Amino acid sequence: MTEPHDHAEPHDHAEPRGHGHAHGHASLWTQLRHVVTPHSHDSADRLDTALETSKRGTRTLIWSFAALFVTAVLQLVFVGLTGSVALLGDTIHNFADAMTALPIGIAFVLGRRVATRRYTYGLGRAEDLAGVVVVLVIAASAAFAGYESVLRLLHPQPVTHLWVLAAAGVIGFAGNELVARYRITVGREIGSAALVADGLHARTDGFTSLAVVLGAAGVAFGFPLADPIIGLAITVAILFVLRDAAKEVFRRLMDAVDPASVDLVERTAASVAGIHGVRDVRMRWIGHSLRAELAVCVDPGLTVRHAHHLAHQVEHELVHTLPRLTAVIVHTEPAAGAETSHELLSRHRGTVG
Repeated sequence: MTEPHDHAEPHDHAEPRGHGHAHGHASLWTQLRHVVTPHSHDSADRLDTALETSKRGTRTLIWSFAALFVTAVLQLVFVGLTGSVALLGDTIHNFADAMTALPIGIAFVLGRRVATRRYTYGLGRAEDLAGVVVVLVIAASAAFAGYESVLRLLHPQPVTHLWVLAAAGVIGFAGNELVARYRITVGREIGSAALVADGLHARTDGFTSLAVVLGAAGVAFGFPLADPIIGLAITVAILFVLRDAAKEVFRRLMDAVDPASVDLVERTAASVAGIHGVRDVRMRWIGHSLRAELAVCVDPGLTVRHAHHLAHQVEHELVHTLPRLTAVIVHTEPAAGAETSHELLSRHRGTVG
């Protein structure tokens, strides 16, 4: 798509660029600060924002790892007192959940590396691979919970110190739920599907801990099979969470974006004075940053310099409007007669335009 009035260079520089203008989810203080703070759009400022996003994700992983590790250690002490196999399984889940912070942490570190001649977009998509690892861990946790529940159903074992067991379950649930909320909130704010999936994983382990409490209550009321039956029900709940996490990671791997974001790109670009039409909008996530490509129709009589300036205006409006949009390639084409130029490439694409 190279017309005579196309600007000479794409607007997608090698370095990642972040603008941090996520107005849709910003607090009142953030919006006020945005109004009174001068804005700069050079590459250094955008790179700093992207790095700060990764650092925030890393801090989230460190704190959540510490919280889950402490929770698991406390539960391990209670395992020795109660002899509960269910609590042992829950403790193993919590240790496993803490360990899922490792692949995501590695992905955040890799994502900070600058683009190279081989990896021209950088290594931001390492987060997507980490998300796959998290989904596999959730699946393994579901399988382990189901196995332990069936085993206890077939071979019941006596459980002692029921109040201690219930307290351990509450500790496990509280620790996991706090970590889950923290990971999911930060993951959504910085656009990390892997961190959100890991938060969902922590929530599944919280449900498993809650099952330990209900099982202890059932045993206390003279129904020893309550523990394995509830365990099976929680396994089903984990499978539903697994489905949601897998769907989110799969969509990210397949470059899915919110259709509303595509609509917003089209409306924003079309609102720029001098733009007569918008077409071929494409968007994708790379790590927790969005990139976009689009073609805009301009007056055929414009000079290359003027068309180039319009493309920069479109880019400027887009990075201000869309949360976490860090790079835009804007292609300009004449508002009339573009089809003739597109015919040059139509036989390679199979379609015209």
